Amino acid sequence: MGIQPWVIVEAPDGRGLREVVVNGEVVGTAWSSGELRAVLARLGYPRTLDLEDPAAVLWRGGDSGTWPDRPWRRRATSALMIAGMLASAALHMVIGWPDALRALTFSQRVVGAIFVLAGLVQCVATVAAFDHCGRRQFRMSGALVLLGSFITLPTTTTLIFMWLEEREYTPYLLAFGPLFLWSLWALLHCVREKSWKGLPQPKKFAAGVAFTAVLTAVSLAYSTMYQPTAAPIRFVLKADFGTPQTDTDPRQVAVPLTLYVKNDGGIPVYVINDDYTVWGETFAPSATGEGLRHWKEDTESLSAVEAERYARTARKEVLRSGHFYGPGAWLDAGEEFAAEKVVRLPKDADYGELEATLRVHFMRKDRGRLDEDFARPRFSWDRDLEQYYCPPAECGENAVYHGRVRHNNNLVNVTRRPRYVTAFWGPRTGLDVFISSFDFRKRSLYVHREGVDTAEAQREKERFGAAVVSANAKILTAGFLRPPGDRPPGDEGGR
Repeated sequence: MGIQPWVIVEAPDGRGLREVVVNGEVVGTAWSSGELRAVLARLGYPRTLDLEDPAAVLWRGGDSGTWPDRPWRRRATSALMIAGMLASAALHMVIGWPDALRALTFSQRVVGAIFVLAGLVQCVATVAAFDHCGRRQFRMSGALVLLGSFITLPTTTTLIFMWLEEREYTPYLLAFGPLFLWSLWALLHCVREKSWKGLPQPKKFAAGVAFTAVLTAVSLAYSTMYQPTAAPIRFVLKADFGTPQTDTDPRQVAVPLTLYVKNDGGIPVYVINDDYTVWGETFAPSATGEGLRHWKEDTESLSAVEAERYARTARKEVLRSGHFYGPGAWLDAGEEFAAEKVVRLPKDADYGELEATLRVHFMRKDRGRLDEDFARPRFSWDRDLEQYYCPPAECGENAVYHGRVRHNNNLVNVTRRPRYVTAFWGPRTGLDVFISSFDFRKRSLYVHREGVDTAEAQREKERFGAAVVSANAKILTAGFLRPPGDRPPGDEGGR
């Protein structure tokens, strides 16, 4: 039996890497004869060692000229694997971080934390990819690369399906679109190389991955679909007139008005617009009962769909109007708010009754997050605000509120164009609010009516749970107003 050679060079693996064995122990690996000499030099062998000498080196699976490695292909594969893993890790962190920190519900925070955890796992997989695409010195590196590749596939598939719902351009499409293709390539690459070989119990590993995927899917479905729908919104809204009193000016009467709102449901809400308005109404009596005949004209002139036989509303004027709670504020579950207002009017005003209306437009806080900048009013008559300026003759005089709104599920945000809430208020123009992709930073107030897609605005209204609640109150003026014809002789009403 011959003497065993000092050095054994094993047959190349599928990538062309050959193990170097000395005295029964693997001492290194080599892609080429130059690397083989470097390994042997570190062990004290001379640089001039004759690699063809069978007494010094034993070649298995080929001779000293068998080096099937393709360096450029190997480096390109390694670079693509590492770049894709890093990009996927960044995408998962971008999606999960806002939800993990700021989501309103526990389930949404769990989903966000799962995405952050997935991103951290992929960061570890990126480090493992350096080894797996190289000399594979760590047994678990292949399994980690396989796991990282697997994580990307369901995430990008979900994002693509969500994007197809609206098919809007978003910069994130340039990330999750290519990453979907990358994940397919990476998984095929790992399967072809049987990257799970280093695992001691591959079946348990696969079961753990599958369980995590199912848990994520259930949490995502619960936080996205069931929970925001299951929790109803309930409001208590009141407007009440108090006892009229003579004002400090004896020619005027002051009528107290109490406004009240309570979020009686279990979900916090944003107030995206609100308004209280007090109207003074005059009536023309119709002793012959002809009021019903003119209901069409009255309805068109007063925008009130109602009719009365023995009286017709002759005039309806705004006496006081304003915000009640303020756009951009929010009401937590169970929170209530009340405000006292005073309506002043001359004692000789000819109004037959006063009517107060209170309206609150709200948006569910478990559906979206509103930027703080939304609460700052911009005025449409201010020429310095170019995007918001519109001549009063064309647009009226409005306070404009505009800000970004983000869905509480960040998966929706990365698959849609940015959405904005826009609210208008004016004592003459009334109030309006819509949610759409219309951005005043890019387009002016002039074109907002034409620029808003009504179908999109309706979809976003439903998606963010936006709605309006209202209340009203009326009081007859007979007890505290004195029409001009009823003044006693010599009373000029203080004029």
